[in-house]
Amino acid sequence: MKRILINRIVQFLVILLIASFLLFAVTEFSPGNVAAKILGPYALDSQVRMLTGRLHLDDPLLTRYLRWLATLTGLLPNQLGGDATGLGLTDPRGAQYFGNFGFSLMQGRPIVDVLADRFAHTVTLAVWAIGLTIPISLALGVLAGTTAGSWIDRTITVITVTLTSLPEFVVSVALIFVFSASLGWLPGTSPLAQGDRWSEASQLVLPVAVLVIASSAYVTRIVRSSVVDTLARPFVRTARLKGLSPLRVTFFHVLRNALIAPITVILLQINWILTGVVVVEAIFAYPGIGRLMLEAALFGDLYLIQALTLISLTVAIATQFLGDLAYVLLDPRIRVA
Repeated sequence: MKRILINRIVQFLVILLIASFLLFAVTEFSPGNVAAKILGPYALDSQVRMLTGRLHLDDPLLTRYLRWLATLTGLLPNQLGGDATGLGLTDPRGAQYFGNFGFSLMQGRPIVDVLADRFAHTVTLAVWAIGLTIPISLALGVLAGTTAGSWIDRTITVITVTLTSLPEFVVSVALIFVFSASLGWLPGTSPLAQGDRWSEASQLVLPVAVLVIASSAYVTRIVRSSVVDTLARPFVRTARLKGLSPLRVTFFHVLRNALIAPITVILLQINWILTGVVVVEAIFAYPGIGRLMLEAALFGDLYLIQALTLISLTVAIATQFLGDLAYVLLDPRIRVA
């Protein structure tokens, strides 16, 4: 078990390092000069050349990547702030600390502060969505799998397949039309603004509902297939021949083994909810990370895009790492391999 954990941690760090280099290379070689992106479209050529020299943007790619990585980990100060660049960017924490992503060119503030304003909102949205998705999809998936071929299974299958085929923006518009425009029960947007006549809890209902519908429908299908496959295994038939009750067979024999396959899908849904909610947050004007990513892309905020993408990559790799650990905990054969 200890050896497996060490191997997974090493793999996590290596993959993250490779992914961060590819991210840096892609953003650095995107159309346009880096200094020109920082200064804006109306910068003079002399200003672009001056900033390129001060930030050493004409150094080899590997040198710039190592400098960026050292700045991110706090080994080197960030050169973008201070009076040397003439951009007027300052960081109250100083120029050198761990997690220094630089400055948001769109807001003129340290990226750490920009993320702090939005990250809590996305985490709140994700916690509610994940907390509802997992029990709903597990309950429906197990129910459909244990009653395979019955009207219950067919009903759940039709509903989940239909909901899985619907894009998030379609579900969002449908819920807004029904519960906001027609019935007036809930707000059509969720800006979480102070003094709004709608409470923050009511503004969370529709965005969370869209995420739960999109995630639980897909996960339910995976859980159902895994349960059906597990029920056909010899150890389940043996448990039934021993006289165990159907409830005991389901919870103590079927469910644990059936969760091995869906655990990856559930973790991928967690990753999607945390970092891929751009559509949902944009439709509901929700002030989260997804909407911030869209704004940064439209503005061309290079350093903010790098930071958000790196966080997304870290979450994606971390969820895969947690999935591997879950396999070890759920399947004893892996622990003794």
